[in-house]
Amino acid sequence: MSSDPAAGLAGAIFLGALAIALAWPVPLLLARAKWPSAAPVLAVALWQSIALAGGISMIGSLLLAGLQPFGDDLWSRIQGAAGSLFHGPLPADASLLNAFLLSAAVLLTAHLLLNLALTSVRSRNQRHRHMELLRLLSSPLPDAPTTRVIDHPAPAAYCLPGARSVTVLSEGMIALLSPDQLDAVVAHERAHLRQKHHLLLDAFRSWKRALPWFPIATRAQDAVALLLEMLADDTARHEAGDRVLAGAIRLVDETGQAGAVLGAPKDRRTPEQRRAALVARENRLTDGRRTVGPALRAAVILTTVLLVIVPPVVILTT
Repeated sequence: MSSDPAAGLAGAIFLGALAIALAWPVPLLLARAKWPSAAPVLAVALWQSIALAGGISMIGSLLLAGLQPFGDDLWSRIQGAAGSLFHGPLPADASLLNAFLLSAAVLLTAHLLLNLALTSVRSRNQRHRHMELLRLLSSPLPDAPTTRVIDHPAPAAYCLPGARSVTVLSEGMIALLSPDQLDAVVAHERAHLRQKHHLLLDAFRSWKRALPWFPIATRAQDAVALLLEMLADDTARHEAGDRVLAGAIRLVDETGQAGAVLGAPKDRRTPEQRRAALVARENRLTDGRRTVGPALRAAVILTTVLLVIVPPVVILTT
């Protein structure tokens, strides 16, 4: 481990610069890129690494800068800061700025973790209340007890994770689609359940609630939500075919009422945003499956791995 105070300061500056890059320009470029729709698994992994590395870098930058006067390496600095806190005295070169930076690191860590916990609990409670509502508003589909039907004319389909996960369809959706198209929609929703997409969405909702002053947090949540829809499409297309699934998406888009069903999860997107997402999914299915070149794939994988590894290594070795 480093014993050079200049190295600790350099590490703090590096992590601060990385945090700024991951909070604005990097997510903005990724959100505008064309390749994620061709490789949604890679894109989702990259978004996760950006969020994780950004949080660690913000906290690490504050921590390294604040701990500078308390020792020669990370562990001795932590011990020194803890000893000074409980027993005193402070080192001669410790300043009010060091105290502020350490307090900010602790508060930011607590803020992020608390928001993650609250988002998880809130989502679980909402799903529980939603399930109770479904028992009143819906009935099981014959021969498919895990699929429930809501008597509503607007087309809608969604899944509800839980101890007894269910897929929900509206009467409008059943009337609108052919049996093959309906099977494709059900396969899509069940893919969400099997792949636990709700957990990933909760994490990005937590990021948005914790850092509402970062517009990129909203962009990241929307981008990941669309990528997860594409991942579920990839499962459904293997069972029903591209043409059948694209036809179902097109019919729902043409009604202009997607998701407008009593009891359905709230969708805070505008109608234009919802339609843009449907169009993007349909185009992806009808334009032919694009692939990501090996060079780009390797670059994305390397970037994802480095983002997960580099910030902790800098913190532990500076």
